[in-house]
Amino acid sequence: MRLLADRTPAPGERWIYSAGFNAGPALADTGRIDVELADLARLSDAGARTALISHQGSAKDGSARHLDYLADYLSGRLGRPVRYLPENSTARARAWARELGAGEIALFGNTRLDPGEERGDPELARALAGLGDRVAIGGFSKAHRRHASNTGLLDHLPGWAAAGLVGEARALDPWAAGAGAGDSAGGGGGDGPSVAVLGGVKPEKTLIGLRGLTRTHHLVIPGGVVLNTLLAVTGHRIGRSELGSDPEGCARVAREVLARTGGAGIHLPRVVVAAGPDGTVRHLPLDRGVPDDHAIVDFEVQPGAIELLRRAGRVLVAGTPGRHAEGNRYAAAAVLAARAHAPGGTLLLGGDTVAELPWDGPRSTGGGSALQYLVEGTCAVFEALAANAARTDPEHRP
Repeated sequence: MRLLADRTPAPGERWIYSAGFNAGPALADTGRIDVELADLARLSDAGARTALISHQGSAKDGSARHLDYLADYLSGRLGRPVRYLPENSTARARAWARELGAGEIALFGNTRLDPGEERGDPELARALAGLGDRVAIGGFSKAHRRHASNTGLLDHLPGWAAAGLVGEARALDPWAAGAGAGDSAGGGGGDGPSVAVLGGVKPEKTLIGLRGLTRTHHLVIPGGVVLNTLLAVTGHRIGRSELGSDPEGCARVAREVLARTGGAGIHLPRVVVAAGPDGTVRHLPLDRGVPDDHAIVDFEVQPGAIELLRRAGRVLVAGTPGRHAEGNRYAAAAVLAARAHAPGGTLLLGGDTVAELPWDGPRSTGGGSALQYLVEGTCAVFEALAANAARTDPEHRP
């Protein structure tokens, strides 16, 4: 894998910079943007011409939007104008890229406006590659995705890893589990038991997080879709609680984990917090079930789990355990209060988690990518960058 930091850009070079600016107009947290600024400034200062592409939202649910508000933010932070050009894969977009001046940076249209981005459409990747002659891959938050704008681009152009991408991964290295559950936890917070909190709605929290972290941590505290899935497969009534975009795949993994002997304990609450159709919130004993017209939005953490959180040497919080932004903060408050004495031994993962939870300790902008890196030691983008270097530079050594 080649590092952008090891290459000196030349004046006039045409670069594509694939970033991970998945941030809405409110810019509640700019960590995913700020981590790319140094490399963008370095390319510009060297006189390179940079076509910047990024994503926000999804074409699947219509949440993708134009990124003009990001151009304004980048202009202010970089101290130089960053134009917004609303297309990215058209002949006009390629013409705009060719017309960029020395040192100029332009932000092109949101890659997620095209449904082909998220399915890794090779034709979209080929069209995006027309914006430059070489590509710098940033955006650690999407490093686990095989999308057209990251791994897809590397099928067509020589690629280098941006500093932010590499830096985010290296910052996670001390948190990678070096021992199995039941042993002393390695990395992050030193000795003591290790706990993982898995919340949110994305399927990778179950498919990657639940499957992997139950092998390497003493206790997993599920929330959100992870909890709802576990409750459903164990026969509990969960009403209209959300099961995410891959309920069958997540249910299969949940059954696999529950059937496994050894590994982490899994915290299932005795009391859940459920919202009714009028928004009224009720604390309900789990053994009585959740009414059909209610949805689980939070839960109460059992005393034994709170005590283990207090003693833990390492705690990962990957996703808010309840619908925190809607005011459902019982589980999150309990977890953070239990860790208040050891902020250095607690790591928050993911953009929404970092933006929503009041926490000043270690954080990573990666959600699913951080989980994959911690569990597997790599991500799709790192594998693609290594293959790209071997293919386009025969003298390169990993």
